[in-house]
Amino acid sequence: MRSHYCGHVDESLDGQEVEVCGWVHRRRDHGGVIFVDLRDREGMVQVVYDPDLLDVFATAERVRNEFVLRCKGKVRLRPEGTQNSNMRTGKIEILGKELEILNRSEPLPFQIEDDTDVSEEVRLRYRYLDLRRPEMQQRMQIRARVIRHLRNFLNDRGFLEIETPFLTKATPEGARDYVVPSRTHQGKFFALPQSPQLFKQLLMMSGMDRYYQVARCFRDEDLRADRQPEFTQLDIEASFINEDQITNLMEDMMRDIFAHVLEAPLPQQFPRMTYAEAMHRYGSDKPDLRIPLELVELTDLMTAVDFKVFSGPANDPQGRIAAIHVPDGGKLSRKEIDDYTKFVGIYGAKGLAYIKVNDLSQGREGLQSPILKFLPDEVVDGIMSRTNAKEGDLVFFGADKAKIVNESLGALRIKLGHDLGLVEHGWRPLWVVDFPMFEFDEKDQRWVALHHPFTAPIGSVQDVAADPAGALSRAYDMVLNGTEVGGGSIRIHNSEMQSEVLSLLGIGAEEARDKFGFLLDALQFGCPPHGGIAFGLDRLVMLMTGAQSIRDVMAFPKTQTASCPLTAAPSEIGVAHLRELGLRQRQPAATE
Repeated sequence: MRSHYCGHVDESLDGQEVEVCGWVHRRRDHGGVIFVDLRDREGMVQVVYDPDLLDVFATAERVRNEFVLRCKGKVRLRPEGTQNSNMRTGKIEILGKELEILNRSEPLPFQIEDDTDVSEEVRLRYRYLDLRRPEMQQRMQIRARVIRHLRNFLNDRGFLEIETPFLTKATPEGARDYVVPSRTHQGKFFALPQSPQLFKQLLMMSGMDRYYQVARCFRDEDLRADRQPEFTQLDIEASFINEDQITNLMEDMMRDIFAHVLEAPLPQQFPRMTYAEAMHRYGSDKPDLRIPLELVELTDLMTAVDFKVFSGPANDPQGRIAAIHVPDGGKLSRKEIDDYTKFVGIYGAKGLAYIKVNDLSQGREGLQSPILKFLPDEVVDGIMSRTNAKEGDLVFFGADKAKIVNESLGALRIKLGHDLGLVEHGWRPLWVVDFPMFEFDEKDQRWVALHHPFTAPIGSVQDVAADPAGALSRAYDMVLNGTEVGGGSIRIHNSEMQSEVLSLLGIGAEEARDKFGFLLDALQFGCPPHGGIAFGLDRLVMLMTGAQSIRDVMAFPKTQTASCPLTAAPSEIGVAHLRELGLRQRQPAATE
């Protein structure tokens, strides 16, 4: 039906006859000559219809935006002064000789343009139209190229692409599973996988040695810009491998796709940073290294001050006081400082102290701050010295539980970086390593796994059992420009360690047997040392395309409420269907 894509017709085809198909992006009637910008996934081309061919011209007069056309004609160079440098095909046009309207279009709910101000709800309701926009076409093509190059890279290195089940067993965190009732086993349920974690470990026990899968995963949880109820990850596992070997291999893979897809170089060696260092310097385990601001420790300076807002956290083993030095921050107005104070309140901070440095030569008299009167000279001098503040600068600092200080100042650091234009250009990847094995859940009064229960800890079973608070894991996260794009670990490969970790997490022997009996059994039949990683493909493509949300790089995403405006899912099912599944629908509980 066509000889070329619209976007592939160029001056090399001058004088040749071509046939193109696509959608009418724009139609213009200029004094008896009709110009049609025809669009397909590869771009646009201008087709010109003269009134010489009466039937063809009459058809062109009926054409409207988003009609689907087949156009046949002769390629010619555009007249001097009419070339369009913004189009790949802007040096030529097609003189139309034949025209067929393949399908009509009703008036559109929004225009097919990159710069559209229509709401996301409307875009998702008419997603098939939204996907026609050149920006979305480009993003989906980049996504396909990324996946193709990832597959090629892993295939070339001996990895086997193996599919794992969608219908599986619920996890201990069952409230986050999507469950599927079984018709043939009434009263019992499958769960959709949150990840292929256990199956890929079983594949290592099966001797497959190197596995990967472009896996669809499901999580029933609250959504954010980078979260969806169903998402895609690149899942990887390998046997007889250690941390350095797998992280080096994954660096090679990332360099390969960035070179081929974006023609952008990544560093030859990604830096490594421990979790403790990342939290100390950046307040985050996924620091954006493009922003030069760092947190400066002030806790020890404040232990003896009389002001309890500072002395309290300074003398609390769980407390922290830290500062951010903002070069040239003295120009910030009081309103801007108040806005930043409100911002950190989102993260639980009760306030945001600051010191403006007006004139260092005047000592504390050259400083401006509502809290200076509470601080002795030696503390003020210590703050100025440690932050290396200069005239015209500003120092923000927070005091509270370490978790609140880290989250609030870590977020403030990012916001300041963007607001003040401090974000450096380019790609800054790193590995964050040596995560704590466990963190204590104050609400439930128990240990929980920082990553997942199958991550191998550093040390022996006895070491982990004796000091779970101090246990570190053999986990590693890849962070790119402040976003975690991949996370993995060396796995537990013996049943004694696995049983101990489950026990520390409050999963008793009976529950462990019920939930993970198949895994515990498999560990007793010659399990090799193994490890792996999973990359969030949606997040990675979002970064690579400069999109603001993973919804903009997924063909048919859900909304923030996990619904689909396009298909009106989720929806009710009939009574007969429920009865067949052995289910009965209850009325939702009344809310006050």
